[in-house]
Amino acid sequence: MALSVETESHIYRTLRTASGAAAHLVALGFTIFVAVLARPGSSLFSWHPVLMCLAFSFLMTEALLVFSPESSLLRSLSRKGRARCHWVLQLLALLCALLGLGLVILHKEQLGKAHLATWHGRAGLLAVLWAGLQCSGGVGLLYPKLLPRWPLAKLKLYHATSGLVGYLLGSASLLLGMCSLWFTATVTGGVWYLAVLCPVITSLVIMNQVSNAYLYRKRIQP
Repeated sequence: MALSVETESHIYRTLRTASGAAAHLVALGFTIFVAVLARPGSSLFSWHPVLMCLAFSFLMTEALLVFSPESSLLRSLSRKGRARCHWVLQLLALLCALLGLGLVILHKEQLGKAHLATWHGRAGLLAVLWAGLQCSGGVGLLYPKLLPRWPLAKLKLYHATSGLVGYLLGSASLLLGMCSLWFTATVTGGVWYLAVLCPVITSLVIMNQVSNAYLYRKRIQP
């Protein structure tokens, strides 16, 4: 028996709420796990994984979930208020990423190691640069009068699509980082696989949110 549109919509919202809650917990839990593992302050390098996880796992995930109608922690705010919180969180994420990048460059300089010698390093640099461009593009949405010739709806679509690409780049960099000698020397077996699942889970939730914000909602409307 086919489900009614109302029932299908209710199931959809329930699943979105559950997946959003899981994304909140996973993003926070993974960041805490890496912080405990790295012991920030124990060395110059120790700050790099913590700052990058804080940027790409926690802050960016929260910045995107701000707009979720089911799982946002700021649902009581207006759309404009949530947009400003989103921009602040994204800016904090960019600052953490830049600091994490700068510290690992300094660390490699002290050890005389080559830069961008791994796929993790290349993906990480690309993710940081993309985040910088994304934050710059967000200014046009905060102040649309700066771009009067561009329809606001198209700006939002382009910004959301570009933001999703940037988020996936950050997640890919985290995944590649978990294949590094530093991570695999400490985390092995089932714990390693659980850690790898964390950015995968949050990425799936964010992909679902961004795509459904522009496709699914229009499709289920009667």
